[in-house]
Amino acid sequence: MTGTGTAGGDRTVRIGGASGFWGDSMVAAPQLVERGKVDYLVFDYLAETTMAILAGARRRKPEMGYATDFVDIAMKAVLPQVVRRGIRVVSNAGGINPQGCAAALAALAASMGLSPRIAVVAGDDVSALMPGLREAGAADMFTGEPLPERILSASAYLGALPIARALAEGADIVVTGRCVDSATTLGALIHEFGWAADDHDRLAAGSLAGHIVECGCQATGGLHTDWRDVPDWPDIGYPVLECAADGGFTVTKPDGTGGAVIRAGVAEQMLYEIGDPAAYLLPDVSCDFSDVTIEQEGPDRVRVAGARGYAPPATYKVSATMLDGFRCAGSMAIVGIDAAAKARRTGEAVLARTRAILKHLGMPDYTRTAIEIFGAEGLYGPHARTAASREAMVRIVADHAMREALEIFAREIAPSGTSWAPGTTGPAAGRPSPSPLIRPFSFLLGKEAVPVRVLIDGREIAVDIPVGGAAGDATGGRRAPVAPPAPWARPAEEHVELPLVRLAVARSGDKGNLANIGVVARRPELLPLIWAQVTPQVVAAYFAHLAGGPVERFHLPGIAGINYLIHDALAGGGPASPRMDPLGKGMAQMLLDLPVEVPRSLAAGL
Repeated sequence: MTGTGTAGGDRTVRIGGASGFWGDSMVAAPQLVERGKVDYLVFDYLAETTMAILAGARRRKPEMGYATDFVDIAMKAVLPQVVRRGIRVVSNAGGINPQGCAAALAALAASMGLSPRIAVVAGDDVSALMPGLREAGAADMFTGEPLPERILSASAYLGALPIARALAEGADIVVTGRCVDSATTLGALIHEFGWAADDHDRLAAGSLAGHIVECGCQATGGLHTDWRDVPDWPDIGYPVLECAADGGFTVTKPDGTGGAVIRAGVAEQMLYEIGDPAAYLLPDVSCDFSDVTIEQEGPDRVRVAGARGYAPPATYKVSATMLDGFRCAGSMAIVGIDAAAKARRTGEAVLARTRAILKHLGMPDYTRTAIEIFGAEGLYGPHARTAASREAMVRIVADHAMREALEIFAREIAPSGTSWAPGTTGPAAGRPSPSPLIRPFSFLLGKEAVPVRVLIDGREIAVDIPVGGAAGDATGGRRAPVAPPAPWARPAEEHVELPLVRLAVARSGDKGNLANIGVVARRPELLPLIWAQVTPQVVAAYFAHLAGGPVERFHLPGIAGINYLIHDALAGGGPASPRMDPLGKGMAQMLLDLPVEVPRSLAAGL
């Protein structure tokens, strides 16, 4: 067993978050190994969009389907030091081909004269069950649509217990397929501290620790609202967790690195990509983060405590992918007077011309098109302030069942440079190429239908997974709904309008076609004012030009926070969305411009 500190309850395990997505910086793993003093490296590579990309890669080359950066970049850079120092590694880089990933890693190790014990967590691939599930009437959990007849992949989000079992079997490196992002951290903590499957509060705390570091530098100043206060972006530190047996943990980073570990930034990350914070459902535990406290413990040290847990659901979420035709996107830059208007007309002309060509050739129409104008605040809709921009970029997206039709579309982008708007230009990037449009969909599957195994040293070990129960049932321990903040008593004095950013920080993210915006009051006493004015109805109206669904609102008294969940917000979300911001990353920044009425006496101190 690894870890630092003294034995028993005082022992601390240090875990470094070395990747937030497939494509994260190559500096992360070396920084944590050389300067982080870590016992574990955990890597998160997978998102719904990534699973779609991996499905496309395996479709072209059956031996692919895993995050190649893990082997070719991260482990290639640090494997000798990892082995020498006894640092253990847990990664979900296996994607939809974890055994292929492990084989590539073993080959790399052999080329270096090394022989780490590599374990694979298997069982998440449930594609063989799809015909039976379709016949049984299984449907997409968000849209209610029946499961498609043909799929590219179907992976259940596994939990942390098989990771812990692999570590208990002596694995130096654990490679998983699809698991929940936080499981790589929780699996290490279950192994280190011997937490039981029904120790729900500690499992919730370990899951929160994993959630904080699963996005890399988003816990160390990355994407922070007050970005000007975050120093040294080029050498930003990657997160390190100092975890204790009682579930409490401190977030920090390697000494001498850039970035900043501050309370507000960690609070933003806790709210990132969650729904109801009192019912954050994971395979191992249902989490309640409502009363979590986040406190500055010292420079670049933030203490997190107070997570509660109850029985997990009896189902896994399954993320599946299907081929839904093809997509092509092209862009041109427009300079000069009325640039946005010229850009809009250019996009419309490309679509009109190519539709006419397709009709002449007897081809069907596009299944979907989109035109976005950047540089004139097109994403802001009615809230735009720069309608008369003299620089703009038009992005034109077209979906079609036939690749040949999109090759025609791609050819007709460049002629706009000599045919229509004056000032049309762009970098010499070449003609855009059509690519498969891989659409994700999700459904629930009973845990009893998913046998989970650990593969190590030529052995196959079955892992017993507790089935759990319905979240929030009488035995689960879920508490009553969280009460709203105390009512705001509007003082009888003059009020002024300030943007929400003066009162709060915020971060946004996605889950499929849902967007969430987590808002944290800069001071606890400001939360009732924000709650009173930034209502679900106000948020729905503010994003009416982007979103078509209702808005839910949840209170987190522990951090004076609010989480807004916006339905049908992302034009399909992930790879299905034609937007430049398909993941809703900019929505928090947009909401922070919302005008809020503040008493003049209070505004003076903001």
